[in-house]
Amino acid sequence: MRLMKQRTLLAAAIGAALVAAPALAQTMPPPMITVSGEATISVPPDQAEIEAGVTSDAKTAREASEANNAAMGKLLLALKAANVEPKDIQTSRLSLQPQYAPNRSGPSPVVGYQASNRVTVRLHDIPKVASTIDVLVGAGATNVSGIGFSISNASKLLDDARGQAVADARRKAEIYAKAAGVTLGAPLGISEEGAPGPMPYRKMAVGMAVSPTPVAQGEETLQVTVSVSWAIKQAGQ
Repeated sequence: MRLMKQRTLLAAAIGAALVAAPALAQTMPPPMITVSGEATISVPPDQAEIEAGVTSDAKTAREASEANNAAMGKLLLALKAANVEPKDIQTSRLSLQPQYAPNRSGPSPVVGYQASNRVTVRLHDIPKVASTIDVLVGAGATNVSGIGFSISNASKLLDDARGQAVADARRKAEIYAKAAGVTLGAPLGISEEGAPGPMPYRKMAVGMAVSPTPVAQGEETLQVTVSVSWAIKQAGQ
């Protein structure tokens, strides 16, 4: 009786193993080669953004605000005269703050107010950047913080870079396959790593020089990285 029970348990264990084997085979990933591919495209920027503004100080908040409004109005008229479209001028910061006298022994009294208004100017013609800065300074801009260059058709260029990145990944995979004595099969998966796009663009500090402002546009670099997995062909396939 005991021998029969042991045989029954052994048969059940073998049956369970036979049932589990196909399921295990289905969960095992197929042989593959996974590599990363990269591509970069460098092109001259075709648009720029300039940040500029005016700051006004006065005894009262109203006086500071009115003086600042007048100064910004002059700035906007100068941009219009330079053929900058209204849609390309956007207010980026507007503030009115009290100014306090230095006082270490107690509360500092308010001695005046400072109003500030800043705009971002978008230019679609890079050669006009230098002359636009000169226009802003000549119209009374008290601060020009920098220039940001960018590319208007970045999406199309990134699509070209994606194709190059996949080609770079395949080149690497074929090197590994040859070294391992195997053959590449069909791609099993493609994923883009990180957020594709321009590498952090440069911002140039702009001085308040009276002479014409020199501007160097340089190049913008777009970068794409992909991860691609290829199946390994089995012998006879």
